[in-house]
Amino acid sequence: MTAQKTADTRNLVRVAFYSLLVNAGLVFIKLTLSFSTGSLSLAADAVHSFIDIIGSGALILGIIISQRKSSSFPYGMYKVENFVAVIIALLLFGTAYEIVYQALFSASEIQKFSPWVLVLVAALILVPFLFGRYEIRMGTQFNSPGLIADGKNFTADVLSSTVVFLGLLGQYMQFPVDRIAAIIVAIFIVRAGWGILVNGMRVLLDASIDIQTLDTIRSTILADPAVVEIKVIMGRNSGRYVFVEADIVIRSSGFNRAHQISERIEREIKRAVPNVDHTVLHYEPPHTTKVRYLVALADQEGSISEHFGEAPFFGVVDLNTGSNAVERTEVISNPHQQVVKGKGIMVANFLATLKPDIIVTREDLAGKGPGYVFADAGIETVQTDADTMGSFIQQSVKKADPQQE
Repeated sequence: MTAQKTADTRNLVRVAFYSLLVNAGLVFIKLTLSFSTGSLSLAADAVHSFIDIIGSGALILGIIISQRKSSSFPYGMYKVENFVAVIIALLLFGTAYEIVYQALFSASEIQKFSPWVLVLVAALILVPFLFGRYEIRMGTQFNSPGLIADGKNFTADVLSSTVVFLGLLGQYMQFPVDRIAAIIVAIFIVRAGWGILVNGMRVLLDASIDIQTLDTIRSTILADPAVVEIKVIMGRNSGRYVFVEADIVIRSSGFNRAHQISERIEREIKRAVPNVDHTVLHYEPPHTTKVRYLVALADQEGSISEHFGEAPFFGVVDLNTGSNAVERTEVISNPHQQVVKGKGIMVANFLATLKPDIIVTREDLAGKGPGYVFADAGIETVQTDADTMGSFIQQSVKKADPQQE
């Protein structure tokens, strides 16, 4: 386990321990008030908080266990956190059932109570509201599904505690609404539990990660100039971490070079999505009949420039080597022509984003910054003695089909 993961786990355990203490305090206060008032809804809310204590303990255990790896679990036991979230959801369902049962079939007698009880119950509403927001924020920061689930559970407590307060207020004003309030609390509990259950089961069943995260990873891969195409990309959650697998097509002059490109892409993915734990990239060379040339031009009429970085324009030529037909020609402006320092490398980086196969120039780029940029991206550089882009295209077509000589 890395030092960063260890620090994250320590922070998560600390927040989960706070959750346990808060729930214990809520149980004590709610039970005390329930005994003094005879309120079923308040007793139900206390039971809800007691179940939360069990959930908080399971959450702490789940966070600690999830970080362990062994020969039997080489990818770690991150899903323990999701399993704990599912357990919390099931406990919520059981709590809701017990509340409804008591509301419908048990006999209860509401006792007279002081108005200060209402004030205290109203004050208790702030506790789960503030701590729930804090826990969700921390869970989101560290991408912990268990902590987020516990925070949402506290949010449900806000709603249920509000209903309990209204029920007690009605009872105080001689309106028998305590049992109705208890059933409403149960509905809130079921709703919160269902959301937690669905999210937890999605991960346990290896459902795909959310579309936004997957799109971020896809864009990061395609941003590498050596990548020609993404054939397949998949991602799944395991606890608070993401596992990514992709089949990509890259330009490379050999296996070692392809491996270096793969490692570079993996680093960029983890930079874009910090909670990525493991990335598997299957790479292969391009199998295409299209070759893209970028030609350094001196003017828009197609005259080839004597220089690379100072070239005001670049010609884009897409040649289909299968039919020996030019599919596209376009002239684009050099956006870095006026730059004083580092012009060549800036131009090279810009051109690399256009995914060319071959850079054509009269200037020898070997041993120069732009040459290294193109080599790093798997892009070939070619010197030409042609005067215009048109004559270069004719030469390229003849090389592709000697019968046109």
